[in-house]
Amino acid sequence: MDKSLLIRDDDLKIEFTRIDLFDILPEDIERRDRIITSLNKLEIQQEVLLHKLDEYKSEIERLSNNSDNVDYIIAVSSGVIAAIIDSLWVGEFSYERGKAWSNRKVNDTVMKVAKSQGYKGDRLNGAIKYLEDNFKIPSDNSWKGKGVGITPKSHHLDDLAHHPTIVGLFFSILTQFTKKAYFSNSEGEFIPITITDDGELIGHDIVHKFYAGTINWFFHLISDMSGSNKTSGAGMGIPGPIVSMLKEISGLPLIKNTNLSELLHKIYTKDRFDLRGELAVLHELGRQAVPVIINEVIVRGSYFIRRLYNELKQHDSIRELNWKKIIPYNNRTINRMLTIATGTFTAVDLLDAGVRSSIKTGGTINPAFWKSFILRVNFIGIGRFAIACYSDVKMGLELESTKTSFLEKQMEYLYNLNAIVLYKQADMFIEAKSVEKAISELEKKVVEIEGYYRNQWELINTSMNNISGYSQLIDHSNPGLTAQLLEILE
Repeated sequence: MDKSLLIRDDDLKIEFTRIDLFDILPEDIERRDRIITSLNKLEIQQEVLLHKLDEYKSEIERLSNNSDNVDYIIAVSSGVIAAIIDSLWVGEFSYERGKAWSNRKVNDTVMKVAKSQGYKGDRLNGAIKYLEDNFKIPSDNSWKGKGVGITPKSHHLDDLAHHPTIVGLFFSILTQFTKKAYFSNSEGEFIPITITDDGELIGHDIVHKFYAGTINWFFHLISDMSGSNKTSGAGMGIPGPIVSMLKEISGLPLIKNTNLSELLHKIYTKDRFDLRGELAVLHELGRQAVPVIINEVIVRGSYFIRRLYNELKQHDSIRELNWKKIIPYNNRTINRMLTIATGTFTAVDLLDAGVRSSIKTGGTINPAFWKSFILRVNFIGIGRFAIACYSDVKMGLELESTKTSFLEKQMEYLYNLNAIVLYKQADMFIEAKSVEKAISELEKKVVEIEGYYRNQWELINTSMNNISGYSQLIDHSNPGLTAQLLEILE
């Protein structure tokens, strides 16, 4: 018997092998149980895959740029508006303006802290002296007379315990336990100096050591922010966090042999770039940040309003709104708008800086032109543009990766679906074999019943044929009985 089925088409040829329904194996029930178990596992896997596919679809939507022409117009307009604000209000980067602001803020801070600790006067030098007298640290004058390359101008930078950083706090506490002050001179040499006359500056137990290493350290740094009481407001203050961290790094083995420590010494002592200098730079950068923030607010705000309006048109209730499409955060569309807005802002800002610098120098490209140009460039805007570009490119790469993962999971889903179909076909064939077996047994019973009725029918016919022969015998032995029987039958 032919056990194959061939289906032909113009472009397709499929051949199926037919399972012999009459070949019933004893292990069919066990095979069917295994098939059902495998089907259950596959169906569970399919549910997980469907959930994963939905996640990938949502992620692909988030990573796709859905900006339209209106979005692009808003982004460009926002960048131009922010650049105009930067040109008219921020202007040139002015270190002098920032330094005046930082001097005022630092002096006010010293006065407020001194008064909070009990100072009753109203002069800055008095406030500094009050804090210096009440919150001394053991390393303050330990460098004097040691001949290790440390000067009155540089000792705040060279003394690691005078750094307003975690490292500075660490060395302040370490001094309490080791009775040594730790310095790093202009050549990057690490110099521990034993403290011989500590007075009461070294704690006598663990609690007092930690108290002196933290509380005294903090208030002493406050007193040194505006210089000493003899040069209040004008003397060398403590180094800022950035210079302090660079100084700490300059003592590392791999960097020690470079000129970083010498460069920091020059910046701190000759250029007088202390904490107030860092605050001055931060103040001017803060001014530059204003138009950048305005640009950000305009773009994000317009995105929010437009998407909220579109969602409200599509839904009858606020509860039905898809807030993921409304919130202007962490999606490719808002990132693309910000890239265009910050790029426009940077382009207009650079153009404005070039034009104003050219006018200032009479159209001559010389060092004065470049100095004016650099002072007018908004570096916060350039940084924000770089971040926007990075985020946009990063999301583009993530999109391609997510699409690949989505296709892989989709292929896995289709493969499992095909396996489910095959398992169900196998289960159908096993079930068909069971049905065929039952039909075969039924046929045997029908044949047996047919033979039984045939025999009975033959017996009945024989009996009926013999009745006529028996009727004469009955009438002879029982006269009138046949007539009575016929009458009863009628």
